[in-house]
Amino acid sequence: MKNVTTSFVLPVYNGEAVVAATIDSVLAQTDPDFELIVVDDGSTDSTAEILRQYVERDARIRVITQPNAGITRALIAGCAAARGQHIARQDAGDLSDPRRLAVQKQFFQNADVVFASCATRYAGPNLEPLWINRPTGRGLEPAHVLQPFHRPLMTDGPTHHGSAMFRRDTYEVCGGYRSQFYYGQDFDLWYRLGEHGKFQTTNEILYTARVTPDSLSGSGRRQQEILAELSAQALEARQRGQSEEAILEAARKVTRPPGRQRSNAGGFYFIGEALRRNRDPRAVNYLRRSVSTAPLSLKAWFRLGQALPLVLLRRKVDER
Repeated sequence: MKNVTTSFVLPVYNGEAVVAATIDSVLAQTDPDFELIVVDDGSTDSTAEILRQYVERDARIRVITQPNAGITRALIAGCAAARGQHIARQDAGDLSDPRRLAVQKQFFQNADVVFASCATRYAGPNLEPLWINRPTGRGLEPAHVLQPFHRPLMTDGPTHHGSAMFRRDTYEVCGGYRSQFYYGQDFDLWYRLGEHGKFQTTNEILYTARVTPDSLSGSGRRQQEILAELSAQALEARQRGQSEEAILEAARKVTRPPGRQRSNAGGFYFIGEALRRNRDPRAVNYLRRSVSTAPLSLKAWFRLGQALPLVLLRRKVDER
């Protein structure tokens, strides 16, 4: 395959229900100068067969298969295989707007810009609009966005992990994704990229991130908080000229919690409440699932009662 300007890196685990839509969104880019590296992280469903069919249809797609090791190690493998000057992240289930690559590539015409993003639309499992995460505005022009020793540590940054794009050479110089961070690998990388150059973004919504009840179940949330703080401490240690080895060792010990996942009643509630606030009658479906899973949740019952009139209102509108 000829040299390409951009490498999309897409890790996937048991993504048979959503990976095709994600790949289609990448292949629909108006700028065709890219490769798509898909890292199958030990899927046990039909993901591998779906990927095989895509590889047969489009030479820009490469698949790496590894035993299940988590998203960080999948990203490390995918980025190591990248041949493009830039690496664009993409998460399974999420969608890139057809203009995403064309817009974000323009930012790198400025040699000082090392990573980029865009506005992100967060959507439910069936792509129901939930909310939009926009940049703060600091990075609408190339800007140094780090402010060590202050919280938050960045004045602007990627609105979602999958929305990010960065220079491959800078990624390699700063050490890339680090296996010590089972969670929070994105901010650990943003901090180190920010130490090497500027960030730029756009207010255009060029990425859609799919939110599912499982992703909001709360499993691993405490571990994510711990690793977020450790990545902040690592940044501040580097800024002081101190070793971060002890911090990285502490991060290495924070892994996925053992045992069963927590109930996803909270995930159903979160999505349902976001839809209710948008006056979307589909909120009822998620809030019903929430009370079914956790029947003693008074707040879920209350929000369900508030959402039911939205269904009646929609019926009246449809009948007109």
